[in-house]
Amino acid sequence: MIIGTAGHIDHGKTTLVKALTGTDCDRLREEKERGITLDLGYAFRRLPAPGAADPVLGFIDVPGHEKLIHNMLAGATGIDFALLVIAADDGPMPQTREHLDIIELLGIRQGAVALTKIDLADAGRQADVIMEIEALLEGTSLRNAPIFAVDARNDIGIDALNRHLETCAASLAARTAQGRFRLAVDRVFTLAGTGTVVTGTAFSGSVKVGDTLVLSPGGRSVRVRSLRAQGEATESGHAGQRIALALAGIEKSDIERGMWVIDPTLLHPQRCLAVALRVLPSQPPLQHWTHVHVHLGSDDIPARVALLSSESVQAGDTGLAELVLERETNALAGDRLILRDAAARVTLAGGKVLDVFPPARKKRAPERLALLAALAADDSAGALAMMADRQAGGADLASFSLNHNLDATGLAALCSSLALRVVGNAAYSTRQWATLQDRVTEALSTEHSRHPDMAGIENDRLRRLTHPSLSRRAFDALIGELLDAGRITRTGAWLHLPGHRVQLSDHDRRRWETLQPLLLAEPYNPPRVRDIARSTGHGENDVRMLLKRVARLGEVYPVALDHYFAASKIADLAEMVAQLCDQNGAARAADLRDKIGGGRKVAIQILEFFDRIGYTRRVRDTHLLRDTPGENRMKLFTPD
Repeated sequence: MIIGTAGHIDHGKTTLVKALTGTDCDRLREEKERGITLDLGYAFRRLPAPGAADPVLGFIDVPGHEKLIHNMLAGATGIDFALLVIAADDGPMPQTREHLDIIELLGIRQGAVALTKIDLADAGRQADVIMEIEALLEGTSLRNAPIFAVDARNDIGIDALNRHLETCAASLAARTAQGRFRLAVDRVFTLAGTGTVVTGTAFSGSVKVGDTLVLSPGGRSVRVRSLRAQGEATESGHAGQRIALALAGIEKSDIERGMWVIDPTLLHPQRCLAVALRVLPSQPPLQHWTHVHVHLGSDDIPARVALLSSESVQAGDTGLAELVLERETNALAGDRLILRDAAARVTLAGGKVLDVFPPARKKRAPERLALLAALAADDSAGALAMMADRQAGGADLASFSLNHNLDATGLAALCSSLALRVVGNAAYSTRQWATLQDRVTEALSTEHSRHPDMAGIENDRLRRLTHPSLSRRAFDALIGELLDAGRITRTGAWLHLPGHRVQLSDHDRRRWETLQPLLLAEPYNPPRVRDIARSTGHGENDVRMLLKRVARLGEVYPVALDHYFAASKIADLAEMVAQLCDQNGAARAADLRDKIGGGRKVAIQILEFFDRIGYTRRVRDTHLLRDTPGENRMKLFTPD
């Protein structure tokens, strides 16, 4: 358990931590000379009895001066338990209230109050201050927190407070070590014989000696040379612990407070975060595009607030927003944050990160706001189900797992529990997958009605018509299932409905009936497209396109460019070629020319056509039948 002190300057926070742990957290010379805490201090105490999730208590001692709130916030975001320190002689003071607001905004639900310096206040004064404290805590997350009267300099009340902390530590559920490792750096220094050392609170995952991690922002790779967890040398550490990492491959000058040391998989610096915010009741409404300081992890980043659901958020109310940061951070969904004003003097609001991959467009669309509302309610499973059900391209599992720091096992379990259809990096609800399939069959039906002369739609064109945002892998899976179910059929390169048969429109059929006699008049050397157009008065391209459509029906064959033969005559020619092969062992252009009574050129084109379609094969200047059984040869030229 990590315990963070909170309270006004000179109320005895550092003295109390020393009484509880035996460690003086004021490490800076200026702190000792002035007698006040200027920066974060750290102490640890091993629990006397087993039973706690972690046998060592970690303490973060924070400065109480109003000008040092930024230092206080650097240590406050990773604590489990708030120890609010209030001096009996002063009672609650301005920084007491601001620190309590911060505790509330960070979502810290466990804590206790230490009423310090009781040697400076009589019983009556102590009773009055306790009443003030109870009134102050009313309506906050610490409203039921016990109050311990202590005199830290004389060890009065320290044992009782220590026993309470031990009890809380024993009952506190350990932070899960699932997910990948993240540590918010709040201190960096160089140690003789060790090198560069960073300290911070581990937000998630686990780390061990020898691991390779990265710094963010920047992406610089580092290796863990050694580590200490909760103040003790060890081979590994995990989420919820104060950890010091000795890093190889980096200099102290390359690291500063506010950076993250993370698993390389999590490296994804952002400058825009979707968040849920709550404005303090004591503050004025938060307006759209307000300049703020964002305190997240151990960092302090200037930013603007882009409100999504309204132009302002009233005092005490909540709202959805995007934070547009002046520089990068490496946040994840669920990270807590604090907003202070542009001058960094007043705490305005707090909240948590919902999405580190906000869309570039439609930020205020109802579907987007509904998704953020689900995330704000800590319903990540519901949010994933919503994305899988409403997004045409499915839920992006790569960004979702990174957003929520889920490893492959955790992500698979979540998708399984929601009964999602997973294809590659996308997930779809059963309803959405069925809707996607229906859209394909509807598109084919529409295409068949509009273009009955077309065999169907090619795969890529069908994807563009129906699901251009769908990945190729997902679309192929969609088509595969429809084919397996018999809802669609593939003929060559064409996809179509099972009952679809190519046919001409009424208009084309009438035109074809006027052109067909021209082809039959000279069956083995019919007129070309330009000749038909000239004799009928139709446009050359119109004739060409009509004959292409008729060819799809199998009623004509394109023997050469713009030279179409009637299917019945192609069948006759195929029989002639077979007879020549039977009689002479092979077919030659001169022999076929003599049979059809035409020119050598058209005979060559006919034989080359039969080669192309696989009826014959060319051997030098002859053409041999392929190994197609005689009874099946003519089926090649018989329309269905």
